[in-house]
Amino acid sequence: MRVNENILISSLTTMRLGGPARYVLEVEKPEEVADAYGFAEQYNLPTFALGYGANTIGHDEGFNGVIIINRMQGISESITEDGVLLKEMGGEYWDNVVEYACNKGLTGIEALSKIPGLAGAAPVQNIGAYGQEIADTLVEIDVYDTTEKSFKTLKKAELEFSYRKSILNSTAKGRYFVISITLLLKSGEMQQPFYKSLEKFLDDNGITDFSPKNIRTAVSAIRADKLPDPMEIASAGSFFKNVYVSDEDADKYESKGYPVYRGKDGNKINSGWLIEQAGLKGQIFHGFKVSEKAALVLINESATSYEDLVKARSEITGKVYDKFGFWLEQEPVEIQ
Repeated sequence: MRVNENILISSLTTMRLGGPARYVLEVEKPEEVADAYGFAEQYNLPTFALGYGANTIGHDEGFNGVIIINRMQGISESITEDGVLLKEMGGEYWDNVVEYACNKGLTGIEALSKIPGLAGAAPVQNIGAYGQEIADTLVEIDVYDTTEKSFKTLKKAELEFSYRKSILNSTAKGRYFVISITLLLKSGEMQQPFYKSLEKFLDDNGITDFSPKNIRTAVSAIRADKLPDPMEIASAGSFFKNVYVSDEDADKYESKGYPVYRGKDGNKINSGWLIEQAGLKGQIFHGFKVSEKAALVLINESATSYEDLVKARSEITGKVYDKFGFWLEQEPVEIQ
């Protein structure tokens, strides 16, 4: 376990905001996780589990506590009657997991290509894109329970998945540190219907073979065209959650020309479309620019404080509400 002191949160997160964290501990083995929480308890300090930092916002005052970063890596697989169980350590870079699965011809997570972050963070907010989400394939996760101070396994049903939500970021927020995740994948290809942008790319490029590798290639190209790499351009990825609507409202909004995606997880309207239709694409609010390629993304061009983000977020959500009556909800979590 590596112990670091007074590390700027802005250097650990891709939005590049946040003052100093009193301690930053890097864990490389499961047993070090228990040691890290014991360290925090010894000094009576709060903790925050951090991964890649792409979906996390820091505050100006920093964090007078212990940030624990998952550095555990590795991927293993086992064959079962139902498919292939793929187990990833929590510190494994998520896109490496997707690449590994696609190279094996395994379907289930190919549409989640190029989502920045670590495998351990995937179930926390039930990551999803282009019609797939981690809840579709996740079997179980191994965790350290900070309340009972023990290691345990949580099954999928115990995580209570919903859109961008699980017990890990709601009712049991901060209780569990994810050691590893296990997915059940199968040989085959992604099934239609596809998201409109994905379907358009496949049609435009004459792709009729929907193998995991081909879907990964398509999704990677779409994301590269629309979404900035957070390691190169300061942003937190998709900043606002999409808006879910009932079946009745979906019919109503669709008749008005709203782009409604009807998937197995419900009906949703893309928040980026709402922001764009509100005329905000490319505009700058307190140092944050609404991306010209993907309005769902806020780019930190010159902001230096969390207060700048608060003002920008308020103005953007207010303008969308005034035009459409929807309150947009922030997706990234905050260290506080």
